Amino acid sequence: MGQDPLFLLTKTPISRGQWRLAVGVLVALLAALLVTAPFAQVPLENTEGLLLVYATAVFIVELITAALLLALVSVQRSLAVLALSIGYLFSGVMVLPWAVSFPGVPALVNLSETGLQTTAAIAMIRRLGFPLFVLAYALLKESGPNARPPKGWQQNIIFGSVTGVVVIACGLTWLVFTNDDTLPRFMQDAQKVSAVWNFVAATAAGLSVAGLAVLWTRQRSVLDLWLMVVLCTFLIEICLLAYLSSGRLSVGWWAGRVYGLISSSIVLFAFLSETVSNYTRLAHSVSAERRAREARLTAMEALSASIAHEINQPLASIVTNADAGLRWLARSDPDLSEARAALTRIVNDGHRSAEVIKGIRAMFTEGTQDRVPVDANRLIKEVLKRSLSEVKLARVSIRTEFDERLPLVTGCPVQLEQVISNLIANAIDAMSTITDRERVLRITSALHGTDEILVSVEDSGTGMAPNSKGRIFEPFFTTKPDGMGMGLMFCRSVIEAHGGRLWMSDNEPNGAIFHFTIPSANSPATINLTHDHRWKVAP
Repeated sequence: MGQDPLFLLTKTPISRGQWRLAVGVLVALLAALLVTAPFAQVPLENTEGLLLVYATAVFIVELITAALLLALVSVQRSLAVLALSIGYLFSGVMVLPWAVSFPGVPALVNLSETGLQTTAAIAMIRRLGFPLFVLAYALLKESGPNARPPKGWQQNIIFGSVTGVVVIACGLTWLVFTNDDTLPRFMQDAQKVSAVWNFVAATAAGLSVAGLAVLWTRQRSVLDLWLMVVLCTFLIEICLLAYLSSGRLSVGWWAGRVYGLISSSIVLFAFLSETVSNYTRLAHSVSAERRAREARLTAMEALSASIAHEINQPLASIVTNADAGLRWLARSDPDLSEARAALTRIVNDGHRSAEVIKGIRAMFTEGTQDRVPVDANRLIKEVLKRSLSEVKLARVSIRTEFDERLPLVTGCPVQLEQVISNLIANAIDAMSTITDRERVLRITSALHGTDEILVSVEDSGTGMAPNSKGRIFEPFFTTKPDGMGMGLMFCRSVIEAHGGRLWMSDNEPNGAIFHFTIPSANSPATINLTHDHRWKVAP
């Protein structure tokens, strides 16, 4: 196994938010201690029955925490995490004999009473055992490769650890239950502890402080942070049980038990919090990847459709010229000059097709597009010259109004030609069914503001239906029976990539007008415009 994943609780670095949360939890626990301290010696008689509920809760919480830590062991092969998981497992198992041996509890579950020192002895084992295991975790986590067993070792470690802990816990419980007379005198009576117990409490506190010190100097992960909170809570519990309470079943004693339950639950809550956080990040990542994949598929569909759409005109011209050339050659007296002219037009259309494909591909790929100074009026005239045959066939009249003082613009000539060609072709198509009025195609150019040019393409056709106006720039949306729905989207993408804007308005009394603006060559918008224009499918 290589590097451990950063999403593991033992590898996740401590964030500033985690620090603030941990400090907030400790402040809240200390505030609760200050509120509880004045009432710590008030007795709460006949509350032994609650111990079974308390012990069950601690057992379940610590067992789940141990299971989660053992799952980490199977991933990380870490002796440090193994030591901590054993600590939680051992503490959870030992809480059961502690509860059933507590004075007054055996009678509630139809068991015989145990010796006076039995419960305290089991409590001592839990009290000293848990901080020892935490200290072992803190020391082993920085031990390097020697603390990382060989691969395959973790396959049997979970079963061996669980079995070993259960056997040791059962053995210690049997020894304590059957040798009450030889146990140290931890209790003076059923309620009050002796001076010997104060030594146990001081030792447990010392082990906790040592664990805190080692974790503080070696803390690297979220787990380390929350283990420090666990040990701080453990110290508050010791303070309440051994020094502030008046003995068993007092307010301070029960408050200590509540702190004990909190201490047992902190790492589990940290696990759950990180699990939810990781799941959320994973869900967002999967969703983002799905959206990116869909965007790539849409872009590829758009690329294919755009190439097919934009190359249709030069291909149709190639076929037309080829047919014309064949007819000139098939005559009894072949007209070679006309055939040569047709072939020349075919070559020019072939080169134009290649330039169209190159221009479209440039919109889908990263890199710098070819941007040169362009005379917009000259560009429009060249497109109109190539479109004369379609204009005559459709019986359309052309009217132009060019501002000859227009400044140059910086752009890709091939892409701008395709925009103008698409708008002209759409205008001609819009007037193809008109029979009751003149078919007029009007193209104007003018200065727009101080640093932009405005080009407008007007037709006297049927106009745009109200429910279509908001969708005409969407990919694959078309009002033509045989349309592909890519032309206007392509036009808008090109114009926006050049720093301009494309929009449509109604032409009174009939038809539609498509306007687009482009910054002039000396415009700040053009100077600052990035050359990395990648294809963006319109929403």
